[in-house]
Amino acid sequence: MSPQRPNRQQTQTTLGHAAIPWEILAQVRRLEIVTRRMVNEVVAGRYHSVFKGRGMEFVEVREYAPGDDIRAIDWNVTARTGSPHVKTFIEERELTVLLMVDLSGSMQFGSADRLKSEIAAELCALLAFSAIKNNDRIGLLVFTDQVELLIPPRKGGDHGLRIIREILAFQARGKGSNLEAATAKAIKLLKRKSVIFLISDFWVPNVRRSLQLLNRKHDLIALILRDPREREILPCGIAPLQDAEKETVIWVDTMDREFRRRYEESARQADAAVEALLRSLQVDHAVIECGKPYVDRIVKVFEQRALRY
Repeated sequence: MSPQRPNRQQTQTTLGHAAIPWEILAQVRRLEIVTRRMVNEVVAGRYHSVFKGRGMEFVEVREYAPGDDIRAIDWNVTARTGSPHVKTFIEERELTVLLMVDLSGSMQFGSADRLKSEIAAELCALLAFSAIKNNDRIGLLVFTDQVELLIPPRKGGDHGLRIIREILAFQARGKGSNLEAATAKAIKLLKRKSVIFLISDFWVPNVRRSLQLLNRKHDLIALILRDPREREILPCGIAPLQDAEKETVIWVDTMDREFRRRYEESARQADAAVEALLRSLQVDHAVIECGKPYVDRIVKVFEQRALRY
């Protein structure tokens, strides 16, 4: 439940079928300038040090041939068949990166100068340009209570810019959050182990199973968006609180200290529960706070991962 805020007027567009509004083009250009600078100055080196390919990927087991490296012998298959067999590999030089972005109703809130959904777009730009600089494939999956947009992973700067344009121009049809549907679509799309950045405020029901599945099959990193007014309400008299996904509104007395205390404690517990779940599943994550610098948060996650891999 978030303090009510009027929706911003947006121009609807479908890329490839209609002209892109100049407002979107201006936003794309601004994001390109800002995030490319961040990538070049700070992020790219950390990204490359962690996401640099998996080395060798297993292909098959075949019978041993003279000259094969005996270290590649698969002793289990050899014992079962009675003849020596070896594992064969191919070098894996590039990665596939998928941006899974929650743009449900609760992401359309922001008490500062930008909505959480706009911060999500900036994060997508930052990660897309990092992947492109690393010569990785990058894709986008946007979900609400259904999968609303899917761009399969590809390489190249034009493709990265398309992802940014699409997410900036995107207008959600659904209000709720269905991570299960998004997870099923992602797993069907990605045929090999990939890196998934899940960008959401995690006001999502029943996420454990989906997170387990994504983290088991792929390399999952969670970026949690938080707005300060979701954690603390300022005393400003009688004010509406709206559930952005169910669209219910209640009026509260924000001058009531006990109400503010209960609200802040509930928010603290909810935040702690999300982070505890991610830690228990060994999912790397960072909390991105609206209105505050976030690059250092992402770099810290990369550096922590670099120590383990």
